[in-house]
Amino acid sequence: MTLDQLANDISASADAEAKATIKAAKEEAKTILADAKARADSIKGDASSKAGKEADQIAREMVASARQANQKDILVARRAELDATLATARAQLGDASLAGRASLLKSLVKKASSLGEGKMVLRPTTIDRSALQDAAKAYSMGDDVDGLGGFVLESEDGTLSFDLRFDTLLEDAWADQRAAVNETLFG
Repeated sequence: MTLDQLANDISASADAEAKATIKAAKEEAKTILADAKARADSIKGDASSKAGKEADQIAREMVASARQANQKDILVARRAELDATLATARAQLGDASLAGRASLLKSLVKKASSLGEGKMVLRPTTIDRSALQDAAKAYSMGDDVDGLGGFVLESEDGTLSFDLRFDTLLEDAWADQRAAVNETLFG
């Protein structure tokens, strides 16, 4: 073998070995790239799934929050309507020209006669003083009391008192009938 032939064989062997190494490296690179793509796809899928779950959770929370805010607004509006209804009832009871006011006062005086024993003092509201002077002759008249109408009946010594003012009667009726009023207004 000649030196040229030996150099050519070494060169051919080196070229073949280099080509094999390059081919192996390219195949390894393809495998690494495929693995990297698979991991990236997996990570992307996991992230997408997690983001979807978080978006669903946020959507549920926002819907629940909106429902709660709506319910609060409805309750506030209902409360305002109930307060307005009570204010209207107060305004009507405080009106001196209320239809049936005289008969209402007479029925309260009649009720008062069954409440107290002995000498009683009738303390009228300013608006009903003149009407009660005629309707309640059995009682001595005391000082005026504040209120929409009606009177307070007291024993002469002040130890016993019955509040028959429209304000008190309305508050009692309102407390007893609030559910019925709520049902009538809002169904």
